[in-house]
Amino acid sequence: MTHVPAEPPSPAEVAGYTEAFGRLAANVGQVVLGKPEVVRLALTALFAEGHILVEDVPGVGKTTLARAMAASLQGDWRRIQFTPDLLPSDVTGVTIFNQANREFEFHHGPIFANMVIADEINRASPKTQAALLEVMEERYVTVDGVRHPVARPFLVVATQNPVEMDGTYRLPEAQLDRFLIRLSVGYPEEAVEIEVLRGGAARRAPEDLAPVTDSQAVAQLVAVAQRVYVHDVAYQYVVRIAQATRTHPDVRLGLSPRGAIALTRAAQAYALAAGRPYVLPEDLKALADAVIAHRLILTPDAQLRGQTASQVVTSVLDAVPVPQPQSAAASGG
Repeated sequence: MTHVPAEPPSPAEVAGYTEAFGRLAANVGQVVLGKPEVVRLALTALFAEGHILVEDVPGVGKTTLARAMAASLQGDWRRIQFTPDLLPSDVTGVTIFNQANREFEFHHGPIFANMVIADEINRASPKTQAALLEVMEERYVTVDGVRHPVARPFLVVATQNPVEMDGTYRLPEAQLDRFLIRLSVGYPEEAVEIEVLRGGAARRAPEDLAPVTDSQAVAQLVAVAQRVYVHDVAYQYVVRIAQATRTHPDVRLGLSPRGAIALTRAAQAYALAAGRPYVLPEDLKALADAVIAHRLILTPDAQLRGQTASQVVTSVLDAVPVPQPQSAAASGG
């Protein structure tokens, strides 16, 4: 059966998307100071309907970013504080026997929301972390053999401290692969930190933000982003990047097909935010580190040499020829 590509977004749809994206970015930027690119990447994941992993040391604003995104959306959101004694049923829910009607009833856990903030996710045991695998990929939770769908759009924004810190567990590779993007907030620049010390951020708590859109509007814009045109040469560029990670001498496990799909979906949302109904190679390159690096597993020798996954991504991008812009955008503009 011949695949018929979807009609690219109209100029009115592009304008509506960029306007909504800009409003969200400005709203979140009121409390996440001096980090416009971090906010842009987080919103790219939102409109690509992919999950976000925010990894950094304590105190740099990881949870603030997640809470600001949730406060900007008029939808159902929940926060789960991950701890070593958290059970899988505390996340997904549990089936309880109702004595009154003599039937088993499913009580939904906090995972049933449009946005779930999984705070310090790597402090929970691997068994509890594994409870997220199905719902993050399939948008279903299976309890006692019964599948329960979660709301759409569905987004997990997880924060974690570096794995070298006390009381943390390393996230399994299968779970890392389910995060569309990994972000690092980083320390603020001097001027921004001075503003924080003066109390600028204290006057703008995430809870003080007014919603600027709702989950229904986001779902519609997600559908628009999925129609952004991707030329065959752009698809080929993604595949060649993936293949280069799999054959890289410092990599034991390269980019999965799921990761290649994630890079493409993220590029569609990213391009549309720039006002284009088609993807350019520059979109893929801009997102490569955030989408790919956390999915790579380096060889022991590379780790001993201090090599990082981000350095591998950089070397791969340097090695893989970039398609000509006019070819990548052909028929899309």
